Amino acid sequence: MLTKAKLLDILQIFYPEVLVPSTVATEIRQYGTTDVTFQSLIQTEWLVIVETPSVPESVRAFNLDPGESAVLAWAHSHPDTEAILDDLAARRCADSLGIPVRGTLGLVLKAKQQGKIPSARSILEQLRQSGMYLSERVLNQSLELVGE
Repeated sequence: MLTKAKLLDILQIFYPEVLVPSTVATEIRQYGTTDVTFQSLIQTEWLVIVETPSVPESVRAFNLDPGESAVLAWAHSHPDTEAILDDLAARRCADSLGIPVRGTLGLVLKAKQQGKIPSARSILEQLRQSGMYLSERVLNQSLELVGE
Protein backbone atom coordinates (compact mmCIF):
# COMPACT_ATOMS: atom_id res chain seq x y z
CA MET A 1 0.00 0.00 0.00
CA LEU A 2 2.82 2.40 0.78
CA THR A 3 4.27 1.95 -2.71
CA LYS A 4 0.93 2.58 -4.42
CA ALA A 5 0.51 5.76 -2.40
CA LYS A 6 4.12 6.76 -3.15
CA LEU A 7 4.84 6.77 0.59
CA LEU A 8 7.40 3.98 0.90
CA ASP A 9 9.91 6.41 2.41
CA ILE A 10 7.85 6.60 5.59
CA LEU A 11 9.45 3.28 6.52
CA GLN A 12 12.87 4.92 6.53
CA ILE A 13 11.79 7.27 9.28
CA PHE A 14 12.13 4.34 11.67
CA TYR A 15 14.15 1.69 9.85
CA PRO A 16 17.45 2.36 8.04
CA GLU A 17 16.84 -0.86 6.14
CA VAL A 18 13.77 -3.02 5.73
CA LEU A 19 14.26 -6.75 5.39
CA VAL A 20 12.04 -8.43 2.82
CA PRO A 21 11.81 -12.22 3.09
CA SER A 22 12.48 -13.90 -0.26
CA THR A 23 8.96 -15.36 -0.24
CA VAL A 24 7.55 -11.84 -0.16
CA ALA A 25 9.95 -10.74 -2.90
CA THR A 26 8.77 -13.66 -5.07
CA GLU A 27 5.13 -12.59 -4.55
CA ILE A 28 6.01 -9.03 -5.53
CA ARG A 29 7.88 -10.15 -8.65
CA GLN A 30 4.69 -11.88 -9.82
CA TYR A 31 3.02 -8.46 -10.11
CA GLY A 32 5.12 -7.81 -13.20
CA THR A 33 7.94 -5.45 -14.05
CA THR A 34 5.68 -2.43 -14.55
CA ASP A 35 4.11 -2.67 -11.09
CA VAL A 36 5.09 0.13 -8.70
CA THR A 37 5.79 -2.30 -5.86
CA PHE A 38 8.02 -4.42 -8.10
CA GLN A 39 9.87 -1.29 -9.23
CA SER A 40 10.33 -0.17 -5.62
CA LEU A 41 11.71 -3.56 -4.63
CA ILE A 42 14.40 -3.56 -7.29
CA GLN A 43 15.25 0.16 -7.11
CA THR A 44 15.28 0.84 -3.35
CA GLU A 45 18.67 0.09 -1.81
CA TRP A 46 17.37 -0.06 1.75
CA LEU A 47 14.88 -2.83 0.91
CA VAL A 48 17.04 -5.88 1.54
CA ILE A 49 15.87 -9.31 0.41
CA VAL A 50 16.71 -12.03 2.94
CA GLU A 51 16.25 -15.78 2.79
CA THR A 52 12.97 -16.89 4.33
CA PRO A 53 13.59 -19.17 7.30
CA SER A 54 11.55 -22.30 7.87
CA VAL A 55 8.03 -21.37 8.96
CA PRO A 56 7.44 -22.74 12.47
CA GLU A 57 4.34 -24.80 13.20
CA SER A 58 3.13 -22.05 15.55
CA VAL A 59 2.87 -19.73 12.52
CA ARG A 60 1.59 -22.39 10.08
CA ALA A 61 -1.29 -23.09 12.47
CA PHE A 62 -2.77 -19.68 11.57
CA ASN A 63 -3.11 -20.59 7.86
CA LEU A 64 -1.80 -17.24 6.70
CA ASP A 65 -0.74 -16.24 3.22
CA PRO A 66 2.85 -17.18 2.38
CA GLY A 67 4.03 -13.56 2.60
CA GLU A 68 2.68 -12.98 6.10
CA SER A 69 3.98 -16.37 7.19
CA ALA A 70 7.45 -15.49 5.86
CA VAL A 71 7.51 -12.16 7.69
CA LEU A 72 6.48 -13.87 10.92
CA ALA A 73 8.98 -16.69 10.42
CA TRP A 74 11.77 -14.12 10.04
CA ALA A 75 10.66 -12.17 13.10
CA HIS A 76 10.23 -15.37 15.12
CA SER A 77 13.76 -16.49 14.30
CA HIS A 78 15.22 -13.01 14.96
CA PRO A 79 13.96 -11.86 18.38
CA ASP A 80 13.31 -8.13 18.82
CA THR A 81 12.51 -7.75 15.12
CA GLU A 82 9.42 -5.62 14.57
CA ALA A 83 7.17 -7.11 11.90
CA ILE A 84 5.31 -4.72 9.62
CA LEU A 85 1.90 -6.28 9.03
CA ASP A 86 -1.59 -5.00 8.34
CA ASP A 87 -3.36 -8.36 8.02
CA LEU A 88 -5.45 -8.92 11.16
CA ALA A 89 -4.88 -12.69 11.35
CA ALA A 90 -1.13 -12.17 10.96
CA ARG A 91 -1.19 -9.54 13.71
CA ARG A 92 -3.02 -11.98 15.98
CA CYS A 93 -0.41 -14.63 15.22
CA ALA A 94 2.38 -12.16 16.03
CA ASP A 95 0.68 -11.25 19.28
CA SER A 96 0.33 -14.90 20.28
CA LEU A 97 4.06 -15.41 19.66
CA GLY A 98 5.17 -12.20 21.36
CA ILE A 99 6.46 -10.72 18.10
CA PRO A 100 6.43 -6.92 18.08
CA VAL A 101 4.27 -5.71 15.22
CA ARG A 102 3.31 -2.41 13.67
CA GLY A 103 0.94 -1.68 10.83
CA THR A 104 0.76 1.11 8.31
CA LEU A 105 -1.59 3.15 10.48
CA GLY A 106 0.72 2.74 13.47
CA LEU A 107 3.70 3.90 11.41
CA VAL A 108 1.92 7.07 10.36
CA LEU A 109 0.68 7.84 13.87
CA LYS A 110 4.11 7.24 15.40
CA ALA A 111 5.71 9.50 12.79
CA LYS A 112 3.24 12.26 13.62
CA GLN A 113 3.68 11.83 17.39
CA GLN A 114 7.44 12.13 17.01
CA GLY A 115 7.17 15.22 14.81
CA LYS A 116 8.64 13.42 11.78
CA ILE A 117 5.69 14.36 9.56
CA PRO A 118 3.57 17.54 9.68
CA SER A 119 0.21 15.85 9.10
CA ALA A 120 -1.09 12.34 9.64
CA ARG A 121 -4.42 13.18 7.99
CA SER A 122 -2.90 13.97 4.59
CA ILE A 123 -0.91 10.74 4.55
CA LEU A 124 -3.84 8.61 5.73
CA GLU A 125 -6.09 10.18 3.09
CA GLN A 126 -3.46 9.45 0.45
CA LEU A 127 -3.32 5.83 1.63
CA ARG A 128 -7.12 5.55 1.51
CA GLN A 129 -7.17 6.94 -2.03
CA SER A 130 -4.62 4.29 -2.96
CA GLY A 131 -6.87 1.48 -1.69
CA MET A 132 -6.14 1.10 2.02
CA TYR A 133 -9.31 0.35 3.93
CA LEU A 134 -9.71 2.66 6.90
CA SER A 135 -13.18 3.42 8.24
CA GLU A 136 -14.16 6.99 9.09
CA ARG A 137 -14.47 5.97 12.74
CA VAL A 138 -10.95 4.52 12.91
CA LEU A 139 -9.55 7.44 10.91
CA ASN A 140 -11.11 10.00 13.24
CA GLN A 141 -10.13 8.14 16.42
CA SER A 142 -6.57 7.80 15.15
CA LEU A 143 -6.29 11.45 14.24
CA GLU A 144 -7.67 12.42 17.63
CA LEU A 145 -4.83 10.44 19.26
CA VAL A 146 -2.29 12.65 17.49
CA GLY A 147 -4.13 15.93 17.97
CA GLU A 148 -5.54 16.34 14.47
